[in-house]
Amino acid sequence: MTAQLPLPASMDAGAVPIGAAASLVEDEDGGRVFVHGELSYGWDAGDSVSRRFAAAKLADIKAGSVAEVATAFGVDPGTLWRWRQDLSAAGVLGLAPEKSGPKGPSRLTDAVMSRIRSLRATGLSLRAVGAAVGVSEFSVRRTLAMETPAPEEPAAAHPGPPVTEPVQEELPVLPAPLDRSGERAWARTGLVQCAAPVFAPAARVPLAGLFLALPALETTGLLECAKEVFGALPNGFYGLETILTGAVFQALAGEPRAEGITRIDPAALGRVLGLDRAPEVKTLRRKTAALASRGKAGDLLTAMAARHLNGSHGEGGDLAAVLYVDGHVRAYQGTRKIGKVHSTRLKFPVPATEETWVADAAGAPVLVVMAEPGAALTGELRRLLPRLRTIVGDDRRVLVGFDRGGWSPALFKHMAENNFDVLTWRKGITEDIGPSHFAEVTHTDGHGQTRAWEAADTQVEVPVGTTGEVFPMRQLSRQVNTPGGGSRQIHILTTNTNMPAGEIIYRMGARWRQENYFRYARIRFALDSHDAYTSTDDDSERSVPNPAKRLAYQQVLAARTRYEKTLAETDAAMLAARTPPPGTSTVLITNTMHNKITADLLTAETALDTAQAAHRQIPARVPLGEIAAGQQVLETETKLLTHAIRMAAFNTGSSLAREVRTNTGYARGEDEAHALIRQALTGSGDIDPRIDGYLTIRLDPLPTQRATTAISELCTHLNTTETRYPGTDRILRFEIKNKETSLKN
Repeated sequence: MTAQLPLPASMDAGAVPIGAAASLVEDEDGGRVFVHGELSYGWDAGDSVSRRFAAAKLADIKAGSVAEVATAFGVDPGTLWRWRQDLSAAGVLGLAPEKSGPKGPSRLTDAVMSRIRSLRATGLSLRAVGAAVGVSEFSVRRTLAMETPAPEEPAAAHPGPPVTEPVQEELPVLPAPLDRSGERAWARTGLVQCAAPVFAPAARVPLAGLFLALPALETTGLLECAKEVFGALPNGFYGLETILTGAVFQALAGEPRAEGITRIDPAALGRVLGLDRAPEVKTLRRKTAALASRGKAGDLLTAMAARHLNGSHGEGGDLAAVLYVDGHVRAYQGTRKIGKVHSTRLKFPVPATEETWVADAAGAPVLVVMAEPGAALTGELRRLLPRLRTIVGDDRRVLVGFDRGGWSPALFKHMAENNFDVLTWRKGITEDIGPSHFAEVTHTDGHGQTRAWEAADTQVEVPVGTTGEVFPMRQLSRQVNTPGGGSRQIHILTTNTNMPAGEIIYRMGARWRQENYFRYARIRFALDSHDAYTSTDDDSERSVPNPAKRLAYQQVLAARTRYEKTLAETDAAMLAARTPPPGTSTVLITNTMHNKITADLLTAETALDTAQAAHRQIPARVPLGEIAAGQQVLETETKLLTHAIRMAAFNTGSSLAREVRTNTGYARGEDEAHALIRQALTGSGDIDPRIDGYLTIRLDPLPTQRATTAISELCTHLNTTETRYPGTDRILRFEIKNKETSLKN
């Protein structure tokens, strides 16, 4: 039809062209469509059905392209496509506008509302009540908020409109962040203490799974203890809670260092923090430096440790009943002159900083302190005991486990006198226990797994010093195989006489959990990273072991070895000289012969006396400045702060993994719980703040159905905690989408 041109395309100069054949004229009286100058369609003002019919037919007869027709009528092509489908399926009646609001009568009848109130009175949760009566949780909440009518009141003669649920619109996908430029301007002038988290409705938000960490993060006490210790940061856009929460989120997202924020979309992390964008690297470093300058990082760690050890754990019972202590060498790769420490991991001395870590009964990190340069574990344990007693908070006996680096019978006696029980391996060579003392011992752990060992439970006396004093201890011995088909005995020493033998052996073996944390944190949480590049001069007057004393002692050992060898050779020569040949009854040894035989022995004895005298004259300890002038130590406050953040992140992830194992039906929970949590925390989801007082996080499904089901069960469990988002009064609610919901939104 468009091939003929009997009339012009439009009869009105103000018409909107539609392709090459049609035009549209709309005014206050209605609208008209001309095709090649002929009036083909017309409608009155407000007649939306005829208008939609005209648009659909113009597209059907190809008077113009779909895009041209949609543009002329002021709609998008998708809407025009839907009009054409409705016209084809139901005729002109299909183009009538749909009724707004609910499509049927309200489900909240008087009977339903009465039943909701009755079920809620029994203690059921809002979700359970909604499922029982077949309405949403929002309807349950709204019903409970309504006043209950008194039974004696007469019914109203003209009841009002039925109560209906509001129509929830679809969330916009990744809308632009809320404009916070005004607050940023005020923050630059110091007029704002910190920007409060504000959440806008958004769908498919990256990293929305990080919200799952907040209930577990609250139990670590990081945010609460930080507010008690530091109070607040100086006025600025990013406050203390935002900085710490963002740092934990970074660590859980796989970027624990400040520089890692450059590999995370700042807008995505900002949405999770309730801001327009996350802080930059320089901001993180500046805020961390402001906290470190107060010198209270140790107080923060102590407060967190006290909060952590006041709880209980399904596997270890009271977490403070058993503590593990171990030293950790953090190697330094920079150019500063840092003292060298022997690294058991690298197996040679390296410039490093020593740290002393404390873990709970489950192997989770509790406390870390910077050790004195060159200090042994024995000295660090003695220095740590008063702090541990303050953290535990009472006089109960605490079992402290450590390796052979802490071997010191004098320390064992000191710990026992201060209500600390010792648990360690025996050091040195001792006599084996007879086979008759061995018997089978067992222990059942918190997971229900039973282990059995052949062990001997005996009492021994350990010498204290060289004065002849002894200290009685309990010894558990085991027979273990050695390479080559042999066997040997290993011995565990403890001052605890009440704990069963099987549990003692189990607790000693569980000390390796602390080593496992070091390995895991080195990979996942940048345990050995340099989070601060500043250093200070070491105390030049600090007393340190004199290396010359060690060298002199080595010379004494060498001289003693030569003397003993020469003595043996001299004795053999004298014996030969005194033994007469066969057939001879007398032997004559002159002074000359004697002096010749003993000459080498006299020389060796003189050398030994000289070496011993030189060794005695060298002082055992000297000021540091005499042997290592200009030595420096690394800044510690910033590192302790980052340790506190990453410990909280690790304990948060471990707590969520434990919830997966105990509160979900995930079949592979024992082996894959941590991997599942890492996958869920970095997943996407919706942020829905439209219900006052609540912040609903609706996560997208995970790749597998079993993982999605497990996280759904985890969400149900986390909802019972009613955790509030830090800095707001909104309670977090977690959901997970099904496939239909995910495809729709």
